[in-house]
Amino acid sequence: MEEKSFEEEHPNKAFGWAARDQSGVLSPFKFSRRSTGEKDVRFKVLFCGICHSDLHMAKNEWGTSTYPLVPGHEIVGQVTEVGSKVEEFKVGDKVGVGCMVGSCHSCDSCSNNLENYCPKMILTYSAKYHDGTITYGGYSDSMVTDERFIVRIPDNLPLDGAAPLLCAGITVYSPLRFFDLDKPGMHVGVVGLGGLGHVAVKFAKAMGVKVTVISTSPSKKQEALGHLGADSFLVSRDQDGMQAAMGTMDGIIDTVSAMHPILPLISLLKTQGKLVLVGAPEKPLELPVFPLLMGRKIVGGSCIGGMKETQEMIDFAAKNGITADIEVISMDCVNTAMDRLMKNDFCTMEFATMKLFAAVVVAAMLASAAVSAQDFGELAPAPAPGMDKGAASFSFGMSGALICSSLVLSMLALLRH
Repeated sequence: MEEKSFEEEHPNKAFGWAARDQSGVLSPFKFSRRSTGEKDVRFKVLFCGICHSDLHMAKNEWGTSTYPLVPGHEIVGQVTEVGSKVEEFKVGDKVGVGCMVGSCHSCDSCSNNLENYCPKMILTYSAKYHDGTITYGGYSDSMVTDERFIVRIPDNLPLDGAAPLLCAGITVYSPLRFFDLDKPGMHVGVVGLGGLGHVAVKFAKAMGVKVTVISTSPSKKQEALGHLGADSFLVSRDQDGMQAAMGTMDGIIDTVSAMHPILPLISLLKTQGKLVLVGAPEKPLELPVFPLLMGRKIVGGSCIGGMKETQEMIDFAAKNGITADIEVISMDCVNTAMDRLMKNDFCTMEFATMKLFAAVVVAAMLASAAVSAQDFGELAPAPAPGMDKGAASFSFGMSGALICSSLVLSMLALLRH
């Protein structure tokens, strides 16, 4: 039997941006989505976050990627169709999809609303779905998802600022809740002030927790204290400051994805304190056991959250006015955003958000980065009406607002070029 093309695999045509190989460069991609099943929700994608894991997956740095790969697991939009047995959603609802789109629904983890730890959990992209086809993510114009993996976005929560919460938000919210670091008056450290870190500060403060940001960069102090409202700031290279803070924290959320020593962090914990790792360094970290024994301290990990908790997190964010800090850039400049992620320190960059056909949103920390269009060759955008080729390339290399204002080009327009 002849194998079907990506466009013919399913009945409904779709369009997105895909990596074709380990270069990680994304280009326009025609494919297809399945028909809306009786328990499915179909929605138009309006924004999709760029998570650092998208960069790892596009380049197959974790060895699990399947090409062509359409990334994106911080996806929000508006419902356009629901299946005949869908009970919780209707056409017009604002919804989102995070890191997973399926699980077995029969294991202990699923029974306890921990689908994220199901042995058969299905990732939103580059995974094999129940029907044997490969999943494609939110760098696309539409999604079709089982309603059990759909999150309702409250009307008072802006879609663009909500998108990164579906990964970055739940990644830090879940350990704060599970490890009982959410009690008013507790003292919690947050290591790294990138995408994960800045959302962790916002959630912890909303829970009534005293927050200390721990960073290698003194330049982050004003952002931590002035903008995010952290209570104190600690430079991890400041030996005197670290010494003074020893034994003062009930828990620490470590968001760093780069190699780093954890002994100094363990030293900051009180007796029976908890260090929770949510970043994913490519190589193993060294674990010093003796300091754990002498203080009954715990080093643990946490990975996103189940669907019930993810909805709880979104509702908590809406109630407390919590959104991610974002920057908007156009969908056709996705390679620029990915390159800026790659060139920045892991602690300072975590995500971006894309608005399909109009503009993409990138974490505010990206605002000062600039990338040359020549790095992307044929993927530099075609000139807009009235703009010559040289001007288009120049604008493509600019950062932040210039990308927004100068190159708001739809993916369909680029495809026609």
